[in-house]
Amino acid sequence: MTVLVAGAGISGLSTAWALTKRGVPVTLLEQGPIPNPLSASGDQHRIIRRAYGGQGGYQRRIGAAYDAWDEMWSDLGEKHLVETGFMLLCQQEGDGADIYRDGLIEGGYPFEALSPEETAARYPFVDPATIRYGAVSEEGGVLLCQKIARGLRDWLSANGATIRENCKVTAVDAAAGSVTLADGSVLSGDHVIVTAGAWMLGLFPDLSANLATYRTAVVYLTPPEDLREAWERSPCILDPGGPIDGYVLPPVPGTGLKFGAGIHKYKALPDQDRVAKPGEGEILRDYFSPPFARIGEYRVDDVVTCAYTFTADEHFFVKTGDRTTIVSACSGHGYKFGAVVGQKLAEGLIAKDMDSARLWLEARD
Repeated sequence: MTVLVAGAGISGLSTAWALTKRGVPVTLLEQGPIPNPLSASGDQHRIIRRAYGGQGGYQRRIGAAYDAWDEMWSDLGEKHLVETGFMLLCQQEGDGADIYRDGLIEGGYPFEALSPEETAARYPFVDPATIRYGAVSEEGGVLLCQKIARGLRDWLSANGATIRENCKVTAVDAAAGSVTLADGSVLSGDHVIVTAGAWMLGLFPDLSANLATYRTAVVYLTPPEDLREAWERSPCILDPGGPIDGYVLPPVPGTGLKFGAGIHKYKALPDQDRVAKPGEGEILRDYFSPPFARIGEYRVDDVVTCAYTFTADEHFFVKTGDRTTIVSACSGHGYKFGAVVGQKLAEGLIAKDMDSARLWLEARD
C-alpha cells in the first residue's frame, strides 16, 4: 500500500510519521515550505490543555494526545513541549472561563482556585478589580510548532518517506486515489489522505456545508519591564474571561508573549488578507483590558495572520471513501491532538476501519 498525504501541517506531518513507523510508503505534499508560515501549524507555539468546557469527549482524549506526543518526542530525540500549566480568569458569570472550570469540575480534574487578590499577587499583570476568580491547573503547556514541523520533516526524510515541499495540489480525484499538481502532473496512490487545513474548500468546494474558513491574527507583545518576569513564569491563559474568546501564551524560551482573540476572526479565503493591517496589533492587544492592567504599555512586536477551518459544532470533520480520506480539525484546537490524529488515521487505514478513526476524532462520546 502506498499513501499520498496532501498538506504538511501538524495533521499531515503526524499522519506521515505514523504511517512511516508502520512501514507504509508515504509521499507528503506541501504547497509551501515545511514549516509553512501561512499554515495554522506555522506559528511559534500553541496550547495543549485538559480543559474543554462542554466538549467532554475531547477533554477525555487529552491523555491519549499526551501519550502520542511522548512517542513522537522519543522518535525525534527531543521534547518540543514546555509544561507551563494553564490558568482561567473569570470576569463574569457564564463566560468562557466559567464554562471551562465547570468542565473540569464535572470531569473530576483538579485545579487550584484563587481569589482575585491571590491571582494578582501571584501574577501582577492581572487587575484584581476586573475578575471574579482565577483557576490554575498544572496539566497543560505550549507545543513548539516550528520545532515540531522541522523535526518531523527531518525524521521523515531520514526514515524513507518522500517529502515534496513547494508542491501545490490543485485537485483530488477521490475515486481514483490521485492528485493533480500545479504543474499539471498527476500522482496516484492506493489511498490519499487530505489534511489541507484552511485550503480544504479549494479542493472540495462541496464541503462548504460542513466547513467554513476564517481569517484571524495573533499579536506578539513586549510587556512593561517590571512585569516581564511574571509573564515568563505565567501559565498559558486558556481564557481571560469576558466576551473576547481570548487566550494568551507566555514567552517560553525561543518564543514571544502571544495574545489571540476569537472575536477577531472573520470569514475569508485562506490566502485573503494575509498581511497584517495597520493598527491591527494594537486592536488585538486592547481587547485584553480587562483583565490585564496597563495594557497600553505593552509594545507590539509582530502580528501574524492565521487561517483556520471551522465546523459549526467545533468538532473534527472526517469523510472517508475507498481511496480518499478528508480530515479537518476545527480551529486551533486541532493542534494539540496532532500526534494522535496521525496515529488514529494510520491505524484506521491499515485495519481498513477508518470509521473507528472518524468516531474517535469527532469525539462525540
